[in-house]
Order: sequence, then structure tokens, then C-alpha cells
Amino acid sequence: MFVGVGASRVRNLFDQAKRHAPCIIFVDELDAVGRQRGAGLGGSHDEREQTLNQILVEMDGFDTNTNIIVLSATNRPDILDPALLRPGRFDRQVVLDRPDLQGRRAILELYVKGKPLEPEVNVDEVARQTPGFSGADLANLMNEAAILAARRDKKSIGRAEVQEAVERVLAGPEKKSRVISDKEKEIIAYHEAGHALVMRMLPNCDPVHKISIISRGMVLGYTMPLPVEDRHLFTRAKFMDDLAGLMAGHAAEELVFGDVTTGSENDLERATRIARKMVCDYGMSEKLGPRTFGHKEELIFLGREISEQRNYSEDVARTIDEEVRSIVDQAYNTAKDILVQHRSTLEAVAQKLIKEETVEGAAFEAMFKEERVVA
Repeated sequence: MFVGVGASRVRNLFDQAKRHAPCIIFVDELDAVGRQRGAGLGGSHDEREQTLNQILVEMDGFDTNTNIIVLSATNRPDILDPALLRPGRFDRQVVLDRPDLQGRRAILELYVKGKPLEPEVNVDEVARQTPGFSGADLANLMNEAAILAARRDKKSIGRAEVQEAVERVLAGPEKKSRVISDKEKEIIAYHEAGHALVMRMLPNCDPVHKISIISRGMVLGYTMPLPVEDRHLFTRAKFMDDLAGLMAGHAAEELVFGDVTTGSENDLERATRIARKMVCDYGMSEKLGPRTFGHKEELIFLGREISEQRNYSEDVARTIDEEVRSIVDQAYNTAKDILVQHRSTLEAVAQKLIKEETVEGAAFEAMFKEERVVA
């Protein structure tokens, strides 16, 4: 009974637009009806394809004197039918990417209007702390800060509320009900101190903004870097330093306690993923050279990236695994060497964390009397 309803509604829509010309038609979430045709099991001609076909017919059939502009938005341009993107239809694409540092600063200035901010709140610092945040994330951040200020019976939003809001959006709210034993607290403190110390000593890591062993969301502790600037290109040296920073928690546990825990699970997962992309996608492997390996075949009806077409032999696969392991091992050894060399500082940072639970970047930096050392 519903066959043809979508196509009929498309015809009615364009008829109304012609009667009200000049007119703009805006289609939100275009991928709901504009997915690639013939992608279903067996290539069946379903109702959604009839709706898409009617849209294609209507957009292709405009007269030269028809004053109608069709706009649409989608988060999935990769799965749209190619016919939709041909000249004469949706032939101009405007990419609205996540804002850069300057964009985040402008968005924050928009959302702080009407909110009483204390003079100590620095919008530039908040913008630097939030790389990768969208406009909606930044709006949510300022709303969270306002809610926190209200809960604390304050008349204005201070730096503490904004900082707490950033950490809530990134890692989740504090888990005050989670009971952690003294032994686990000590392990977490050395783990996070290891991250912070290695990041501090390597030249390509971002400066440490905050270290905490207060549980948030699913994490038991965290080390928050503060990027100096937005990056669009990453060097091999930058990747290697970041990998050493990721492996430092694992290395610190082994160095201090002679054993490792499950707390490094996320660090190891991220490190392995970065190392594999360095070898397979970025051509940063010394043995395999500047080549890419693996072709992802996106079968839309089964989900994205359901399989990876291997365009290399078993010998190359073995070499890829060896190179990934070599990169991770190199990063681990770099981290461990730094921790051994600066063992006394590691102890000092960890003990300060055990005592205070949170160490700000300025206090952490004050613990170093020497200039940054390249390890």
C-alpha cells in the first residue's frame, strides 16, 4: 500500500516549489534517500530507490527559467549515489569541517555572550584545550560550565568551572563513588606520572596541562596535553614521540612494580593503531618504504569497512607485523630509557599525585629545574 508514496511526495514538493518560485528546497540528511542504488542484497529495486529516482528526474528536468535552488546536507557524502553529484544536480559541495583554533575561539565568544564570566577565564586557553570539538561540543561545554557554577551557588562562571566542563566533555563526570585501594591508587599515580614525564622530555609532544588520578567515566586517571597549535600534517618524529608517551604508563608500571596491569589497555590499543597506520597508510616503514597496503571495500548494505581487500602477499603481511612491532618496541624502549634516567623525578611526581590527586601544568613544570632534554 506504500509503494510509490515517496516518489509522489517528491513530485508534490517540486510542484509546490515551482508555484512559489523563486524558491529554495532544503533536504536535510540526504543520505536517508540518496544512498547508492543497487547496494542491497541481490540488487533489488526497493521503494527508497524509487524516491531517489524521482528526485533525480525532478532535478534534471528544470527549465532554464525555473528559479528553484536545491540545497541538502549530509554527514555521509561517501555513500551518496554518484548520479546525485553530477553537474546540473548537486554539483557544488561545501565541506563544513570541525573548526580550527581561530574558529573555536570565535564560537566560544559567541556562546559566552549573556553568561557572566569571571575575568580569569581565558577563552584562548579554552580554545587550545579543545582540538577536534565541534560547535555543538563547545556549546555543550559552556552550558556544563554554567550548570556547575549554579550548583556551586556562584553568580559567575570561573576558570575552575570551565576546566571541569572540558574534562567532563572529554572523559565524563567524576566517579566519586568508585572505591580505589591504596595499592591501586599508587599504581595509577606512577602510570600517569610516567605519561607526563616522557611527554615533558620529548620535543614533539604537546605540553602537559594537567595530570589527575581522579576516576572519570571509564578511565581511572588521565594526563591532559595542551596543543600549542592545530596540526594538519604529522611527521614520523611526532608519531614516534607520541607513541613513547602512550607506552610510558606501561613502562612505568613495569619499572616500578616489576609487573603490568590492565590499565594500559587503551594506551596499547591506540599505540598499535597508530603504528599500523604508519606502516600501511603513511609509508613510514623503513623496510617496506613509501607504499600503502590494504584496500578497504565498503559494502554499504553490510556496514562500513566490513572487509579489507588484501592486495599483498603473506610475506608482506608478516613484514607489516614485524614493522608494527618494531615501531611499538622502539617507542617503549625510548619511554623506559627516559624513566630510568629520571627515576627520581618520576617518584616525585607520583608521590605528589598520591598526596594531591591532581597536578596542574604549572606545578608540574615547576618540578623541573633544567630545560627540556631531548632523549
